[in-house]
Amino acid sequence: MFYDHQQIEKKWQKYWEDNQTYKTSNNTDKPKFYVLDMFPYPSGAGLHVGHPLGYIASDIYARYKRHQGFNVLHPVGYDSFGLPAEQYAIQTGQHPAVTTEQNINRYEEQLRKIGFSFDWGREVRTSDASYYKWTQWIFIQLFHSWYNKNTDKAESIETLIKHFEENGSLDVNANQNEELNFTAEEWKEASEIDKEDILLNYRLSFRAETTVNWCPALGTVLANDEIKDGKSERGGFPVFQKKMMQWSMRISAYSERLLQGLKTLDWPQPLKDAQEYWIGKSQGAQVQFNIDSHDEIVEVFTTRPDTIFGATFMVLAPENPLVETITTAEQKAEVDNYIEETSKKSERDRMSDVKNVSGAFTGSYAINPFSNEKMPIYISDYVLMGYGTGAVMAVPAHDERDHRFAKKFSLEIKKVVETEEDVQEKSFDSKTSVCVNSDFLNGLSYDEAKALIIDAVEKKGIGHGTTNYRQRDAIFSRQRYWGEPVPIYYKDGMPYTLPNSALPLALPEVEKYLPTEDGDPPLGNSKTFAWDEANQKVVATDLIDDKTVFPLELSTMPGWAGSSWYFLRYMDPNNDEVFAKKELTDYWGQVDLYIGGSEHATGHLLYSRFWNMFMKDRGYVNHDEPFQKLINQGMILGMSAYVYRIDGTNQYVSKNIASEYQTQQIHVDVSLLKGTSDELDTEAFKAWRPDYADAEFILEDGKYITDREVEKMSKSKYNVVNPDDICNEYGADGLRLYEMFLGPLEQSKPWNTQGLSGVYGFLKKFWNLYFDGENFEVSDEEPTKEEYKVLHTLIKKVVYDIENFSFNTSVSSFMIAVNELQKLKCNKRNILEPLAVIISPYAPHICEELWSLLGHNTSIEFEKFPELDETYLVEDEIQYPVSVNGKMKFKLSLSAQLSAKEVEDLVIKDDKIQQILEGKAPKKIIVVHHRIVNIVI
Repeated sequence: MFYDHQQIEKKWQKYWEDNQTYKTSNNTDKPKFYVLDMFPYPSGAGLHVGHPLGYIASDIYARYKRHQGFNVLHPVGYDSFGLPAEQYAIQTGQHPAVTTEQNINRYEEQLRKIGFSFDWGREVRTSDASYYKWTQWIFIQLFHSWYNKNTDKAESIETLIKHFEENGSLDVNANQNEELNFTAEEWKEASEIDKEDILLNYRLSFRAETTVNWCPALGTVLANDEIKDGKSERGGFPVFQKKMMQWSMRISAYSERLLQGLKTLDWPQPLKDAQEYWIGKSQGAQVQFNIDSHDEIVEVFTTRPDTIFGATFMVLAPENPLVETITTAEQKAEVDNYIEETSKKSERDRMSDVKNVSGAFTGSYAINPFSNEKMPIYISDYVLMGYGTGAVMAVPAHDERDHRFAKKFSLEIKKVVETEEDVQEKSFDSKTSVCVNSDFLNGLSYDEAKALIIDAVEKKGIGHGTTNYRQRDAIFSRQRYWGEPVPIYYKDGMPYTLPNSALPLALPEVEKYLPTEDGDPPLGNSKTFAWDEANQKVVATDLIDDKTVFPLELSTMPGWAGSSWYFLRYMDPNNDEVFAKKELTDYWGQVDLYIGGSEHATGHLLYSRFWNMFMKDRGYVNHDEPFQKLINQGMILGMSAYVYRIDGTNQYVSKNIASEYQTQQIHVDVSLLKGTSDELDTEAFKAWRPDYADAEFILEDGKYITDREVEKMSKSKYNVVNPDDICNEYGADGLRLYEMFLGPLEQSKPWNTQGLSGVYGFLKKFWNLYFDGENFEVSDEEPTKEEYKVLHTLIKKVVYDIENFSFNTSVSSFMIAVNELQKLKCNKRNILEPLAVIISPYAPHICEELWSLLGHNTSIEFEKFPELDETYLVEDEIQYPVSVNGKMKFKLSLSAQLSAKEVEDLVIKDDKIQQILEGKAPKKIIVVHHRIVNIVI
């Protein structure tokens, strides 16, 4: 019977939509299971075959859990704010909302075509006002919260105000920008502005001067992961370090909990390691150094206070405010020039560049508080203002980077940890030796010396032991248009939140999407973006009088804001009263399975954990961690094609003779190749782009052969394969099976369209099991034991594979089972019905059709997954290889029920053995039960 995949797939996709097959109920007695994909940014390019890999895996798992009787939440949505739509708006004038809507429609069309079992009724878009209303609400909750270290959680700012009224700042144990000291009376007497200024020091969303990555060409601040080699990832524009007043999120308050929480999660170890490194916990001491001829002091954090006698110079971050104060007139030009150069590097670049040494001398000296020796103070880009105190004491004998710096600038290298190595040539970084040249620390181990020196530091009143974290507070402002407006207005220069009744604060219309002529963000172009405090509404900007009408914040939120809580909104996506009902967040709880790319390790995944922990602290959810199990899917790689252009010409030379010329390698679209070969269709190439219209070709054997290379599938490399084309030719079920068949989910693997024919051939074989020629024919006859064995072998394998995410080996098992059933000419209902259920998570369309043909009038989706019966896997007979003195002589079929002793007796009585023994008794008989028999004579 002809397998018409196009007709079948259209029919069932319409059925699922019409019947809302995958609509998830919140009212059920079933146990829940929450399966989620990292939701996509809808780009203009649409999906290529690499994108659905993780979605197919999660869809298989979601369908499997439904078969197991779970109430499965498997939603879909779009991370729809983003820079690409804004850049397109700047170039064309088209509103980003229009572009985004078009892109989402294209994505949805493609996703539906692949047959995903999403509950489309729960779709969310971060750029919809009904969604970002609640993103703004969460920001307001953060603004009105502080982190109480005594209770180790976020609390309402009202509890802090109450403490100030009763005790001032005494005994406040909070995460804060700086330590403040004031009495209860001083707090009560302070003006409203002063009180607000003090509270900003503690709020979890706060405004402060911060060093940021500023991209003038894009007119915005960029996150570290949006920069590559000192340039913006989008557009390749230069990026500079710049100090600006910015909104930040106090994620640093959660560093220890974020670190400890990793122990409870079933995540890939490399991902956990990345977060652990990013958080960067280290224990040591904070120590103050006096500066010669200055009143200022410089404070350093060091993890090796035991080496303080070996500190011979000091290095400050170029952004450290002390630099301007202590730099001498003679050194000013050099220092200023160095600061300017450093501003062109992102913090990530500075952290990763460990080999290159650079710096500038300030002309000033610090005094070592224990040796009393002068230490020259330098600035260098390897010291970051955001980590520790923005200053380090350099111990070149025992730190590799300090050693390189000392060698470059000819600074003293002093050994203070015992070693036979020459520390003048190489640093010795071990903690296993003892202190030398260190006065009262001499002879002490690392742990002993560290404890003693911290005690000495505290007795001198110049510092204390402390724990530090590399992770810094997250900058939350972007000078862009296409993002969530920050629900803040300014009165007397102080930020105030809008009332909840005013949410959502909608994005206003603007005439242009660039910063204003005064340098304000694009929202400054709006004519209706001011807050009327008296009437509680947004009004025209020309009404601002700073008495009753005030300016609104012009920055927007970063791209990660909306994606930091979307998994909660899916639980109750249409609720306009709360972000989600508590009873629903209690029911759905954590995401049980989260699938997405590893590139989000230190961005989205950290921010989501932070926001979720905050929501737990404030009583809005009951779970600390959002994602219990996480899998990073690998990439599907493309097979790129190249041509070789002879330098300075429009001549193109074929691959195998290109080495005879000076050439440039150029990507060409893989669709320009002939069939599945490497031969270029030269006429199609000339028609591809105007600059190739007059191309000339130097051929080999009358053909132009392209070079090929496996690399990331990308529009820019012209190696993209459109899933729509695959669905048309091989079917969505073919695409789904092939993507899983390619290899282990977590690994990257190359795409090869030719490989689809094998999977498609399997689907046709599977289909024809249910037919006799053109007629659907399934028998009610009882299956044989052999047929049951094939079925239950498959059940055992597939259950194991799905639960261990080994989807590729399941597809192989399907092929083996169908081949065996075909050989057995099996058409028994008791085999073919459960077979359709087993294969349906992978290939839902064909299985729905077969289920319908089997006489069922409901979807296969909620049928119970077949149960394994191990009795069908027990062998009736065992083929025992019988060996004599280790050499196999023959095989003997015996009942599997026989004991080892019974097997021994039967083998000895066998005629063949009797002939070999010639009446002699064997020295030894070894029976490995159900395996082999060996006779020693």
